Amino acid sequence: MTGPLRGIACKIASVTCFTLMATFIKSTAAEVPSGQAVFFRSFFAIPVILIWLVARGDLRHGLATVSPMGHAWRGIAGTTSMMLVFAALGLLPLPEATALGYAAPLLVVVFAAMFLGEQVRAFRLGAVALGLAGVLIVLWPRLTLGAGGATPTQTLGAVLALGAAVFAALAQVFIRKLVHSEQTAAIVFYFSVTGAIVGLLTLPFGWVLPDPRAAALLVGAGLVGGVGQILLTESYRHAEASVVAPFEYTSMLLAIALGYFVFAEVPTSTTLAGAALIVIAGLFIIWRERRLGLQRARAREVMTPQG
Repeated sequence: MTGPLRGIACKIASVTCFTLMATFIKSTAAEVPSGQAVFFRSFFAIPVILIWLVARGDLRHGLATVSPMGHAWRGIAGTTSMMLVFAALGLLPLPEATALGYAAPLLVVVFAAMFLGEQVRAFRLGAVALGLAGVLIVLWPRLTLGAGGATPTQTLGAVLALGAAVFAALAQVFIRKLVHSEQTAAIVFYFSVTGAIVGLLTLPFGWVLPDPRAAALLVGAGLVGGVGQILLTESYRHAEASVVAPFEYTSMLLAIALGYFVFAEVPTSTTLAGAALIVIAGLFIIWRERRLGLQRARAREVMTPQG
């Protein structure tokens, strides 16, 4: 299998792992608090990541860091996002929660301009506006209360899912700064450590003793999540980000299938229409990023002295 094809295969496998993880968490959401779920998801991912580093012979250097506070901020933002989305999974259908999560890449464009000074031109702003319109379409039925409208619980779930996307976007902004000085393995590892610590701090707020089924699902979520992180890392090792990024949207197909067969959920036409707009906007942004990357590469080649 060639490099790009291997990267695509790893990306699809990682998306499958993360969707399975969400399914496991959703299956326990009625009985297990989201903070406790965050602890299990993070703690049981750590051994998987360590085994991967040992197998690569990279344990010693892979965890070295020069920016511990950068990891802390990324970990706090990412863990907050995780906690919110785990809570939302207990209140919303899986496809709907997945669609709202697609708002994160759109918000990254906005936050990168605000906090990193990245230049955002009209094309990407238009794509972001299109995607956010899709988000509003998905959200709208959950914001309509009263007779025939959403229940307060469903509205809360939609707000939590959107909040999770905001914090996920902030985490991505922190990652953009970290990648200039940190190993990918360190970013993944310290995120899991932060998640485990923050999750453990929620112990006084109502942890429960899960039954064997719930415990197995929680441990499974951690293990599958750890494997998903490794596969995601490997996907970018074998192919450019612009090649593998579009395959993130296969998660919608998986979410629809798992939602139907596991939870008997059928996505509404509104959810599908909004998700389609969000996906189209995301693909536009990925395409534009690739075009800009090629232009920058050509400019560097022209400016490089020939000898």
